[in-house]
Amino acid sequence: MAKLDETLTMLKDLTDAKGVPGNEREVREVMKKYIEPFADEVTTDNLGSLIAKKVGDENGPKIMVAGHLDEVGFMITQIDSKGFLRFQTVGGWWSQVMLAQRVTIVTGKGEVTGVIGSKPPHILPPEARKKPVEIKDMFIDIGASSREQVLEWGVKPGDMVVPHFEFTVMNNEKMLLAKAWDNRIGCAIAIDVLRNLKDEQHPNVVYGVGTVQEEVGLRGARTAAAKIQPDIGFGVDVGIAGDTPGVSDKEASSKMGDGPQIILYDASMVSHKGLRDFVTNTADEHNIPYQFDAIAGGGTDSGAIHLTANGVPALSITIATRYIHSHAAMLHRDDYENAVKLITEVIKKLDKDTVANITFD
Repeated sequence: MAKLDETLTMLKDLTDAKGVPGNEREVREVMKKYIEPFADEVTTDNLGSLIAKKVGDENGPKIMVAGHLDEVGFMITQIDSKGFLRFQTVGGWWSQVMLAQRVTIVTGKGEVTGVIGSKPPHILPPEARKKPVEIKDMFIDIGASSREQVLEWGVKPGDMVVPHFEFTVMNNEKMLLAKAWDNRIGCAIAIDVLRNLKDEQHPNVVYGVGTVQEEVGLRGARTAAAKIQPDIGFGVDVGIAGDTPGVSDKEASSKMGDGPQIILYDASMVSHKGLRDFVTNTADEHNIPYQFDAIAGGGTDSGAIHLTANGVPALSITIATRYIHSHAAMLHRDDYENAVKLITEVIKKLDKDTVANITFD
């Protein structure tokens, strides 16, 4: 592996951490370690979302920058008599990216390695070989010979299961491969925005947030935003990269390395036009590249944030990422760094009058 600089070390720590919806503690502790030096106060809401507050002008507007802590994974639901584990997906999975993949079960006694298994093709009739294996027919094999042995090793129903994958810098060192980019990259952006503002004057109060349970319905964003009551909200997340074989521009037009994505529309929100224009004008002013995207399915934490109280102008700013919701995804470091730069410059300009003008634009 390439030698890791300070930023890559943080990204490795964030992506290596294990945390499916409802089990985000380990990730929250990693994010807290990195964001605390740049915050005036670090708290949580009652569901476990991390909220790091940095005061510029205490009478200025409240700006929320939210990435989610959780990653897609699984939960153990049953242990059969032969020691095989049945599981429930937690977050959205496509069956074809799951089989024969290594996983880690996090138990009260420590970590246990397993592999997702199914019937071998040799004993399947020809018509069955042509069909994807359904998730309900999969199981996890941890090498146990009985239910009693599984229990002895500390595995029990309710334990979380996470994909196993090592953070990797590719031969093209701008390309970074890891599990859980969705959405540890959003957490990293929130950390680095506060880092950039450490010695800067900014006319507002900034909240860098790591939300819980985004993958199962934007739940932590709802509770964190209720606690913060922001005036402006940014959901920072991964988006779809459309630059691989078989994907047309009509399906996904964004390219890795062409700048952060400004989301116009998704299933959870129509982005706020005034805020969207303010952000893209700021990008143009500072020569920061960006690209537009619209996603018919799915949403980000902005979808929950914008419905807080009597409404919050919100925008999703995302990083074009390949192979999300699988064991390994890939993104471009320049897109991450340009997203941090863009959000930092935007926040420096969001004073009380500007926010008032945006709200009614």
